[in-house]
Amino acid sequence: MPQIAQIADTYSSQIFWLLFFFGLVFFVIGQGMVPKVMATVAQRDGQIASDLAAAQAARDQADVEEEAWRKRENENRSAAQALVGDAKAKANADSEKKLAAAQKRIDKKLDEAETRINASRDEAMGEIQTVAAEAAQDIVQRLAGVKVTAASAKSAVKEAMTNV
Repeated sequence: MPQIAQIADTYSSQIFWLLFFFGLVFFVIGQGMVPKVMATVAQRDGQIASDLAAAQAARDQADVEEEAWRKRENENRSAAQALVGDAKAKANADSEKKLAAAQKRIDKKLDEAETRINASRDEAMGEIQTVAAEAAQDIVQRLAGVKVTAASAKSAVKEAMTNV
């Protein structure tokens, strides 16, 4: 058979070209493209880690602000209750006429204090929801690559906060 007889003549040439093309592919792909791909993957991992750290820092800051807000709310409530207690003790010592006038002033101050407390609470909750919506929108965009509208982020945060 002539094909078998030619193996000895073409064997070394075939091995040479096989090694040449495998070597060429190794250097082009293995030395040129793979390091760039690995660098891109490492950069992406670093970016994700920094985004997660930033999100955690924002959450920690929101927790700190919420705790400060709760402390202020409790202090305002304590101050309002102390003011009511002092006014009632004073009113008991006075006559019935002074009692009615003092009670009116106290009720007005209490309503104003409650209004300020409710306004502070609503403002703080609004700020927390806004910060959480912005953070959620940023996290979703960076992690999933999906653009989320501000309205849908706010509604999702509002729904999550009502479940808490």
